Amino acid sequence: MAGAAATGLDPDLDGFTGVMSVRRGDEILGEWAVGLADRTWSVPNTVDTRFGLASGAKTFTALTVLALVGDGELSLQTPARLILGEDLPLIADDVTVDHLLTHTSGIGDYLDEEIDAFAPMTAPVQRLDSTPAYLAVLDGFPTKFPAGERFSYCNGGYVVLALIAERVSGSPFAELVAQRVFGPAGMTASSFPRSDILPPSTATGYKADGRTNVFELPVLGSGDGGAHSTVADLHRFWLALMDGRIVPAELVALATERVTSDTGDGLGYGRGIWLDGDELLLSGGDHGVTASSRHHPLTRTTTTGLANIEVPTFARVKSLMAAARSAQR
Repeated sequence: MAGAAATGLDPDLDGFTGVMSVRRGDEILGEWAVGLADRTWSVPNTVDTRFGLASGAKTFTALTVLALVGDGELSLQTPARLILGEDLPLIADDVTVDHLLTHTSGIGDYLDEEIDAFAPMTAPVQRLDSTPAYLAVLDGFPTKFPAGERFSYCNGGYVVLALIAERVSGSPFAELVAQRVFGPAGMTASSFPRSDILPPSTATGYKADGRTNVFELPVLGSGDGGAHSTVADLHRFWLALMDGRIVPAELVALATERVTSDTGDGLGYGRGIWLDGDELLLSGGDHGVTASSRHHPLTRTTTTGLANIEVPTFARVKSLMAAARSAQR
């Protein structure tokens, strides 16, 4: 295990393989790197290792879309149908950008977590090498409920947002996120890499049976997942967001507005950001990936856990934040 904890913070690292971090403003209060980033070559995880974020990428998608709203290229009330044209005809006419952002669209989902969060892809993952390529897996799912009726977490809705963003901006989605989020936040170690051309110092994701996740995930992520980052970059992200360097304050307020007060597990949801009391969260999990980053804006404190195995991480990051806030009192 590598790392330091000058404040006496003691995260739960039992069975954990990855990095845990506590940062406040410009200070590193503690960071712990555990286990191997690559088992074949016995490469250890370090505090600078890049990890997949799975659905944590949805936060970046939402802010990219909100940046386009701020530029007047979209509005929250823009009908998805207006941008999609003849594609995905089962998406209802009244579904708006805001319905997609808030998981209230009711559209059928290609990866419906209310049914099976780990269902296999319905197309060979190597074919999913661009956002338009996802049209093949998004199509054919009937509406679940009328738009605006309730919250229902929807992976496909965030890929639709990526499609919309690409079409109105004229830029590939990964480049657009780099321009709108990663660049302004100074997130130099963050990107949407292809799984067959991973950047240096990237952790390989491992399934419970010891195999890698290379055959389980799209070769290139899109609006619902696939970004990679580091604990340092995620702290930079939260500070940049709250300082108005990614989108202006009025759009930050929209992102963090509690649109759904309780999604069923005690958490609220805004637009791409989970809400737990006065803390903001991005979170994700998939084959060989678990990621959770939690930020307390008032104290500018971030706790993050990134793992390259399927291990409970959310509760550990929440406990670490509680300890960090308690130690400050």
